[in-house]
Amino acid sequence: MATQSPFSFLSDALGKLTEKLSAPAWLVDEMQHRSVLFLNHVLMQEPEAQARLLKQKGRVVRIQWRDFSMQLMATPAGLLELAPVATPDLLLTVTDTSPLAVAQGVLRGEKPGVRIEGDVQFAAEVNWLVDNVRWDAEEDLARFIGDAPAHTLSNVARSAAAALRQFVGKAAGGPARSDSGSFGGKAGS
Repeated sequence: MATQSPFSFLSDALGKLTEKLSAPAWLVDEMQHRSVLFLNHVLMQEPEAQARLLKQKGRVVRIQWRDFSMQLMATPAGLLELAPVATPDLLLTVTDTSPLAVAQGVLRGEKPGVRIEGDVQFAAEVNWLVDNVRWDAEEDLARFIGDAPAHTLSNVARSAAAALRQFVGKAAGGPARSDSGSFGGKAGS
């Protein structure tokens, strides 16, 4: 007799719950604007990323997962802005519909499965950004509390993230990754 993982039950329950819930339009709009601000903050720390986006100015990528979507357009400054509703040059659809499965994969340091439709060159540039641009949380934290405390807190956070990834990997039956992965650090480091 096969036993069922508690994570599969939780995944099914969470999936059913999110199917019935829908966020108010104002909340979705605010979250999209905040996401763009954060992405631009990260991009401004990476001149190479801005140069690559500058070459794609005016191009629109639509990111979609279940009922949620966001369209981003590359600006002449090499940053991003919310794009008006239009036909995107690139459509990225997250194929896994389970929120728990997506979260587990991300915690293990994996990219979620994505179906890509549209311009291949633009898709390659977006993939480069995803692979090489990282938020340097330690640097931002150091602006507020100083270098030494920020370094200490970042080490604690990296250790906690590694332990969480290892736990999720073991609980889901997948390979456990204990490296510190993509927390902090910049492209090319």
